[in-house]
Amino acid sequence: MSRAVVFPGQGSQAVGMGHALAEAFSIARDVFGEVDEALKQKLSRLMWDGPESELVLTENAQPALMAVSLAVVRVLEQQGNWKIGEKAAMVAGHSLGEYSALAAAGTFSLADTARLLKTRGLAMQKAVPVGQGAMAALLGVEIDQAREIAREAAEKDVCEAANDNAPGQVVVSGTKVAVERAMAIFAARGFKRSILLPVSAPFHCALMQPAADVMADALSHVAMQAPVVPLIANVTASPTRDPEEIRKLLVAQVTGTVRWRESVLAMKAAGVDNLVEMGAGKVLSGLTKRIDKDISAVSLQTPADIEAFLKA
Repeated sequence: MSRAVVFPGQGSQAVGMGHALAEAFSIARDVFGEVDEALKQKLSRLMWDGPESELVLTENAQPALMAVSLAVVRVLEQQGNWKIGEKAAMVAGHSLGEYSALAAAGTFSLADTARLLKTRGLAMQKAVPVGQGAMAALLGVEIDQAREIAREAAEKDVCEAANDNAPGQVVVSGTKVAVERAMAIFAARGFKRSILLPVSAPFHCALMQPAADVMADALSHVAMQAPVVPLIANVTASPTRDPEEIRKLLVAQVTGTVRWRESVLAMKAAGVDNLVEMGAGKVLSGLTKRIDKDISAVSLQTPADIEAFLKA
């Protein structure tokens, strides 16, 4: 069996996430404490007690999701001597999950990752005034069709394919009027279902350029090591271990398409037949089944999940 470890993105957050890990393992408590200290914020309290309205804010959700993912990683290392460099062929993460993947693979320290994601979340939120941008999931459409619809809808505004998540699931992002036009064009072409997403900003499109500039500066000041295994990068869907290239790809990722479907297929082409999703939710495990039924996927987010995984 060849295995890849993957890390969830925004949307997987929920009040209470990580609490059972913290209660069961001191090493998980240490992770949450280190993130709190790095951010000078009681993020762990917000994660466990809410309110949800604050947790879902991009600046909080991004470091919070990373913290849960890294808590799972550290518990596996301590409880099972399970090290990514020895047990996995590669890592990947969906959008912010790419930072979790790099922290897990040793590229960034935990504290630096938390600060980078806080900066990224704030910059993405500030890039477009609330209400002016939108994102919509187009269901039943393939990436080339979605790109064509987005191009037609853009007119003088911005509308782009933001996430190629799985066959029949593409997310478009841009100005609110253009995204609404895209949904209308989508319906006019006979497609049945599109969903306006409850997001606070239009991620992964050209409107995020101010945030990309902020991240270029932030990443230029952070120490980076080569990851212990290759990263399958969001914007290229191909492997890299070069810190300078990773730095550029993380900047490009802010405005670029998350090529998740292609990333999973690239892992399969490299021989991977098992994905382990570490952190909150089961979104990536679910997408894996839609992308390629030959790849098995398991989600680790609770002490029971970890125990069952280590026994297996």
